[in-house]
Amino acid sequence: MPSLSAFFSRPRLVFATAIFFRLALLIYGRWQDANSAVKYTDVDYLVFTDAARFLSRGRSLYDRATYRYTPLLAWLLYPTTWGGWYFEFGKTLFAAGDIVTGWLVYIILRKHKGMGTERAMRFAGIWLLNPMVANISTRGSSEGLVAAVVVALLWAVLERRIEVAGCLLGLGVHFKIYPFIYAASVFWWLGGNAVRAKGENVVRPRWYEVVTTFVSPARVRLVLSSGITFMLLNGVIYGLPFLEHTYLYHFTRIDHRHNFSVYNTVLHLNSAYYQEAAGLKIESLAFIPQLFLSLFAIPALLAKKDLASAMLAQTFAFVTFNKVCTSQYFLWYMVFLPFYLPDSSLLRRPRLGITALVLWVLGQAAWLQQGYQLEFLGMSTFVPGLWIASIGFFLVNCWILGVIVADVGDKEDVVIPVVALESKKGR
Repeated sequence: MPSLSAFFSRPRLVFATAIFFRLALLIYGRWQDANSAVKYTDVDYLVFTDAARFLSRGRSLYDRATYRYTPLLAWLLYPTTWGGWYFEFGKTLFAAGDIVTGWLVYIILRKHKGMGTERAMRFAGIWLLNPMVANISTRGSSEGLVAAVVVALLWAVLERRIEVAGCLLGLGVHFKIYPFIYAASVFWWLGGNAVRAKGENVVRPRWYEVVTTFVSPARVRLVLSSGITFMLLNGVIYGLPFLEHTYLYHFTRIDHRHNFSVYNTVLHLNSAYYQEAAGLKIESLAFIPQLFLSLFAIPALLAKKDLASAMLAQTFAFVTFNKVCTSQYFLWYMVFLPFYLPDSSLLRRPRLGITALVLWVLGQAAWLQQGYQLEFLGMSTFVPGLWIASIGFFLVNCWILGVIVADVGDKEDVVIPVVALESKKGR
């Protein structure tokens, strides 16, 4: 049996293993659906495929209650309406998105992190060989496709392919709203922060030079390409119903089932006593700390130090402070772990890393135990059980976020030359 070093030194073997793993889960999932009362297929996948079936019959996909997604997703899953094994088409597509994401992670680690084949493949394996990632995609969650778009965005920015990055950003936000937070980090990262003179000396720009270079050509191209892509995708399909179900709905949603969020108990109460809670807009107030951290504070502090790790911190904050948080949301930030972990204190100090992992897992387990009693056994575990579990998991995540921010904050700013100032200096 080959050693782990030999295994990770052969990317084809790693990717083949990741593909086989997902194929096995797809086959097993079909068997479980046919033979068990507990279904493998995620409820969301049934929503996706129902919407695709409505499309095939000439009806609006929004006739399917709870469909809150882009019409592109229903069109992509159109083959599921053909019946038989074609029903698994969407799951296969999502699993393929996992593989593409892993390949992009490997490429970035090799080219932009300077890793050798084996080391890059080990860290890419955090995504490719992760049972949680494979399980969520093969059950029918579309997060694999979103992850592929997000990591492709990171790749395009690092490659300085600004128009491609803008198009991917527009597509990502159209597909699922949360990638809009990355616009802040990418925009900040693209701005020049230093001029490299002759030799190794770095000269910081003066304040008026910073002002005049704030609206750089790269930033303008990013804004235009992402805005045009987003508007074109939104403008050609469904109009107001699309905007209502895909974007505006998030401002008032009060989902409470399977919700790890610290707001979970309040949302339960608002759902049960809707009239009494009409004046309490907690579902809207929840955006304040969430957006302050993920859209302003973290990009400003971390983007120029390490773009990929800043995107991890943004996503971690966004999910932690979101009013709705399910297991699939964890994939949003897990995809950035291969870029952050190599230089992190979580690996440099194994005791810290193991503690963080154990507390993260135990926090979920405690919530799931209480949630199972509530949602499957009908026991009232709201207070103190579920309430304490939600707060405990929230505090664990806040602590881990603090570790990430401290790690990235200790790095030196990446020197990005200001082209205009360099040419001016050369005259």
